[in-house]
Amino acid sequence: MRRTVFNEDHEAFRETLRAFIEAEVVPVYDEWFAAGQAPRDFYYKLGELGIFGINVPEEFGGAGLDSHKFEAVLYEETARAGVQFGGSGVHVLLALPYIKMLADDEQKKRYLPKFVTGEEMWAIAMTEPGTGSDLAGMKSTAKLSEDGTHYVLNGAKTFITGGVHADRVIVCARTSAPTAEDRRHGISLFAVDTKSEGYSVGRKLDKLGLKTSDTAELAFVDVKVPVEDLLGEENKGFYYLGHNLASERWGIAFGAYAQAKAAVRFAKQYVQERTVFGKPVAHFQNTKFELAACQAEVDAAEAVADRATEALDAGELTPAEAASAKLFCTEVAHRVIDRCLQLHGGYGYMNEYPIARLYADNRVNRIYGGTSEIMKSIIAKDMGL
Repeated sequence: MRRTVFNEDHEAFRETLRAFIEAEVVPVYDEWFAAGQAPRDFYYKLGELGIFGINVPEEFGGAGLDSHKFEAVLYEETARAGVQFGGSGVHVLLALPYIKMLADDEQKKRYLPKFVTGEEMWAIAMTEPGTGSDLAGMKSTAKLSEDGTHYVLNGAKTFITGGVHADRVIVCARTSAPTAEDRRHGISLFAVDTKSEGYSVGRKLDKLGLKTSDTAELAFVDVKVPVEDLLGEENKGFYYLGHNLASERWGIAFGAYAQAKAAVRFAKQYVQERTVFGKPVAHFQNTKFELAACQAEVDAAEAVADRATEALDAGELTPAEAASAKLFCTEVAHRVIDRCLQLHGGYGYMNEYPIARLYADNRVNRIYGGTSEIMKSIIAKDMGL
C-alpha cells in the first residue's frame, strides 16, 4: 500500500539521515553499547545535522517547522539500522514541547540557541523513587527564598533518561502542598542548570534494553534555582505535564511500529541466508507463514501510526486516540519482534544480532509513557465505560 504521510522533503531527509547513520553510528555502535551510553560529542554532530532544530523557530537557529514527520523518519531509520541515538530523543520529543509552550521570550533567547546546537542537552525529571506513575505523590520541593530571587530545590528523581549528559533538566517539584480536593495541585516546573551546587547525578542505571541511552538517578540538596528558570506559572505543573502526553505517546507508538518493521527486515534477511537441512530457512512453509503474519501486523501498525502522525500535526490527536495508538503499536511490536527473534533460533539470543537488542529495547514501550493497562483505562473512559 502506498503511504501518503511523507513528501519529497521527508524522503530527502531520510537519505541524508541514512547516510549519516551508516558513516557515524554503525561503525562505533558496539562501543556505545558496551559503554552504556553514546559519547557526549555525538550530540554536537546531531546539532550540526539539524536534528535538534527542526521544530525550533528560525529566530533561535532552527528550521521553524511545525511537524513531527521528520521525527517519524528518524524513528524509522534508527530502527532500520538497529541503533539508538543515545538519550537525545528526550531532548527533542519531551523537553522541547515544554520549552516552546512555557518559556517566555527571555527564556527562549537563553535556552533555544544552545538547544539547537547540542551545546545544552535537556532531560526531564518527573518520576521519583517509590512513586512510579503516581506523579501527584511526588515529594521533591522547591521553596521560594525570603528575598524572592530563587527557589531552594530538594528531593530525588529516578529513571531519568539523558540524565548523565544533561546540561539542563526540567524538574517537577512541589511549590505548594496538595489540597484535600486536588492532590495534583502545587507542582511546578523548573529548568535546572546541572552545574548548580547541590545538584548531583547518582547511579547510571543498568537497564535491560536501550543500552546506549544514559538513564540515571538525580539528587537535589538545597539547589538554588533562579526565579528566571521557573517554566510557566507556579502550581500548574501537573496540567502542563498532561498537555504534552499525547505527543509523547505518539512518539512511543511510532517508534514501536518502526521497531516491528525493522524486526521483519532483520528476520527476512536472516532466514534467506541461514541454511538448515541443506535448505535456506526461508524455504520452509512455517517461516513463510510466520513472516507473512508479522508483515500483516506491521502493515496495520503502520496505518495506525501514520494516522496518529497526521492527527498530531493537525493538532487533533486526542488523549484517547494517542492511548489507542500506543497500546496497539506497542502490543504489535511485542508480538512481531518475539516471533522474528524465534526465527533466528539460538542466534536471536545473542547481542551481536540486532534482533536481540531490539527485543530488549522494545520491552519498555509497554511501560513508559503510561503502561498498557493505563492506556486501556483511558480508552475505556473515552468509551463511556
